[in-house]
Amino acid sequence: MKQNRLFNHSRGRLAAYYAGTMGLILALCGLAVYEMTAQDHWRSLDQELTSLAGTLHDALEPLLAQPGTLAPEVRAIIPNLCQVAQPCLPVKPVHTHLLNASQQPGYYIRFFDLEGNLLAQAGENPPGLPFERRSTRHGPLMDQAGNRYHQASLALKNRWGQPWGYLKVGRSLAEYEAHLRAIQLFLALGLPVTLGLAGIVGWALAGVAMAPVYRSYEQLRQFSADVAHELRTPISAIQATVETTLGAEHSLEEADGTLEIIQRQNRRLIHLIQDLLLLSRMELGGSAVIPRRPCCLKDLVNDLAEEFAGLALAGGITLQAEIIAPDPVWSLGNEDHLYRLVGNLLSNALQYTPRGGRVTLRLQREKQRAILTVQDTGIGIAPSEQERIFERFYRPDSARSRQTGGAGLGLAIARAIAVRHGGSLGVTSQPGQGSVFTLTLPLCQR
Repeated sequence: MKQNRLFNHSRGRLAAYYAGTMGLILALCGLAVYEMTAQDHWRSLDQELTSLAGTLHDALEPLLAQPGTLAPEVRAIIPNLCQVAQPCLPVKPVHTHLLNASQQPGYYIRFFDLEGNLLAQAGENPPGLPFERRSTRHGPLMDQAGNRYHQASLALKNRWGQPWGYLKVGRSLAEYEAHLRAIQLFLALGLPVTLGLAGIVGWALAGVAMAPVYRSYEQLRQFSADVAHELRTPISAIQATVETTLGAEHSLEEADGTLEIIQRQNRRLIHLIQDLLLLSRMELGGSAVIPRRPCCLKDLVNDLAEEFAGLALAGGITLQAEIIAPDPVWSLGNEDHLYRLVGNLLSNALQYTPRGGRVTLRLQREKQRAILTVQDTGIGIAPSEQERIFERFYRPDSARSRQTGGAGLGLAIARAIAVRHGGSLGVTSQPGQGSVFTLTLPLCQR
């Protein structure tokens, strides 16, 4: 298959389709994972800032009095708080501050009055960060340097419930964006690698998937070549005979001889075509091929032994029929096809058994099966060829097969008949020690 350009092209296309499909699926899955990860991190960050702002809100409102003025007690909660227009002097806290997020890198806490003027801040100092009155925000803010921040905003009231100003708690998105860039880099590098691996796996899987198709293609190609070869021989003989006969005067006896040659080759053609049609119909499973009726296998064995007795005697071979069954053995099927099946086995056994050998046709009954064996003491079959002999046009010994005749369809037809009757046909053989063909058929009641 590796040397066949047509199959390599089809295999490459299948691998490309597989890799493309896998790439599309992985890209969509990667995009979905990226979006889910980004949304999850954003949600976590928003919840963190909202929780921090809410905690500060609840802790600071009881300490707030005059709007726009921060009491000194606020620095006990936010130690690094610096008020605008006042120096940031260290103040010893009255008690431990509730949260230390403002002292972590990237965080900031900012206080604004009701007009939006900055009053104080702690943590980072983003330059030019815009003021917004909204308490919630679904997108990031950007300062003058291009840095992005996420912010939670709450309105503050003093201890008497009067509006005091605004609390802004934010965090830099540098870490968040670095994490997303790492995921993007992983996806950007991982997708081509995954596509390459998918292409390699697709190429291998396409080879596995196309192996049966390629075997069928090779069998069809070999079958076509064998049919052409088998048809060419009788057609060439007829053509040569006709060309020799035309243009010359012949006696009546010579004309009869020529017609006999043409008739013999024509019969060979008809027989070959009929065998091919029968084999094709059986393999297609046509129900009309085999009428179902009970067949007596005992009578079939006796008739075959009587028919082939003369051929065995002429070849100096002992033909023996053994029936190991007290009662008649019946099987449901087509008697003519079963007769042909066993006849093909006997014919092959007699052809490949040397003079002085023995061929035994044996019928026995085992449970619900009839077992019919054809055993010979012939030349045998090599183990590597025991399955191939049931292929169309296959001959283990081509030279001898040409001498004995036949197109190499007998065993293929025999196995097809056995399968269509619900049975099986197999062989056991050793070179130089003979062969045993075993036919198994289901029994039926008369």
